[in-house]
Amino acid sequence: MMDLAREKLREFFRLPRLGQRGARLLGGMVFGLWVVSGVYMVRPDEQGMVIRFGKWIDTTSPGLHYHLPYPIDVVALPRVTQVNQLQIGLGGPMATKQSAQMLTGDENILEANYVVFWKINDPAKFLFKLYDPEDMVRMAAESMMREVVSRFPIQAVLSDKRQQVADQARVGLQRLLDSYQAGIQIREVQLLRVDPPNAVIDAFNDVQRARADQERARNEADAYRNDILPRARGEAQHIVQQAEAYKTQAIDLATGETSSYRALQDVYRTAPAVVSWRLYLDSMDEVLRHAKSVLVDVSGKGVGAVQPYLPMDLQKPASPAAAPVAAGGTK
Repeated sequence: MMDLAREKLREFFRLPRLGQRGARLLGGMVFGLWVVSGVYMVRPDEQGMVIRFGKWIDTTSPGLHYHLPYPIDVVALPRVTQVNQLQIGLGGPMATKQSAQMLTGDENILEANYVVFWKINDPAKFLFKLYDPEDMVRMAAESMMREVVSRFPIQAVLSDKRQQVADQARVGLQRLLDSYQAGIQIREVQLLRVDPPNAVIDAFNDVQRARADQERARNEADAYRNDILPRARGEAQHIVQQAEAYKTQAIDLATGETSSYRALQDVYRTAPAVVSWRLYLDSMDEVLRHAKSVLVDVSGKGVGAVQPYLPMDLQKPASPAAAPVAAGGTK
């Protein structure tokens, strides 16, 4: 039994002997495969970075190329047109409570979740200047976002300044990565969620509702003011205009009466008797114009000599049945 096992092992490990020609053929095939292994393809979204003994020597464009086989040359193919995204904050691949929290300009704490979109714009710097480019982008983005948020009050970050915060973070992050010679272009920084911490979110919502009520009351007061003030100004202007018109009318009337009085005074100085009689007649005409019965003494003999006077109404002729007034009688 033991002899049979030894025989089987000898047969298993027995190798066929190759001749000199077969060895040359095998060596040629191996060398050919090694030479052919230097052929490589660069895709349209890539750039070929040829590295010889650890040193970058050439950059190749998309297409079919050749480099000296390994281990002389190696080729790195970074995707220069691909837009990568890195989520930071709660929900990210390396999310922690501390990475999501940041301090605002009015010393409040909020939790932010945001995404950084980036691409390679310099493959040489991207490959040889940074040890871990994605980790560098993450740490630089966290630092810059904290710096930008610290410039704004919490209400601004939560409401109308979100886009401004994201834009300033993008500009600052690009400037920071350029100083590191990272070879990375930041395409966009997008804020996904910005909220107060869960422990104080109910109290914060109460404050926001109170501020909303305050703003609504202020808006209503402004609307009432904008409605009542123009009307009051219009009424005041109308009263002023009426007063100005009355003033002008009164001044003109007084001026006219003054001029008439002065003219009459000049005439009176010339003929006082005539003017006096004329004024008397005008006054009597004005007084007797509305009288229904008039008694006139034309004899100059006193009260006993009274002559009856009947005013004639031309618009209403007397009735034929009316009796004539006798001399010496009354109306």
